[in-house]
Amino acid sequence: MVRLCFVDVDGTLVGKEGVPGCVWPAVEAAKARGVRLALLTGRPGRGEALRLARRLDPEGLHVFESGAVVLSLTQDPHEPGARPFFVAPLPEEAAKEVVRLARRLSLPLEGYTADGGFFVEGDSPLLEAHQRLLGLEAEGADLLRLQSPLVRLQVLADPKAPLGALLDALPQELSAHVAESPKMPGVRFVSLTQRGVGKLFGARLVAEAHGLDLRQCAMVGDGENDLEVIQSVGLGIAMGNAPLSVKRAAKKVVAPVEACGLAEALAALG
Repeated sequence: MVRLCFVDVDGTLVGKEGVPGCVWPAVEAAKARGVRLALLTGRPGRGEALRLARRLDPEGLHVFESGAVVLSLTQDPHEPGARPFFVAPLPEEAAKEVVRLARRLSLPLEGYTADGGFFVEGDSPLLEAHQRLLGLEAEGADLLRLQSPLVRLQVLADPKAPLGALLDALPQELSAHVAESPKMPGVRFVSLTQRGVGKLFGARLVAEAHGLDLRQCAMVGDGENDLEVIQSVGLGIAMGNAPLSVKRAAKKVVAPVEACGLAEALAALG
């Protein structure tokens, strides 16, 4: 029986019109059967993503920043909010190299710090649209001069962006995770974390904290960045809107996000 289910956000929990209304009754039914739920996303642990995590499990562990941050939520009135459970900062020199590279290639760039900061360079419409999607307002800053360590850098690339040039020149100390969102079609989000840190890394941390093996877990996702988790858990579930490579790797394929695919997946957990 599945004891813990990881849930991706964009394209899995959230579609073009937000979270389908059919999802939340399925979430409550899964929890009533004893299944724990954990968000597993590239989004930061603030704003809309944090609100979604609280709906899934207000006292659980949730993975943000493509595995670079795991937060522990609590309803304890003496210690409310979210506590850092794990943080993996970027190697400083490698992060600076990426910032300079993105500037040379004129790629919109975001920086996320260990203390929850959200910073951008430039005024690209993509950066503004992403802030609306996240429900967060970023602060304009020189990403080479931040006071707090970065945990993740993210490039936003439209179809004409020189993304290949960026990926070919990445420092070896970093890992790249490419994702998309139905709310910003055609845009690729390239998250850069410490090498070896990704969604699978974060999922293992959460499973172990609950005393579980990944074979006792499920993952519901739709993107290439979900693939390694879908392949590693006991029950990997692909959304109907996932690419063929993800569907082929999954043990089960459900309906697309807008057609209650996540509700279908949660009902199948047993």
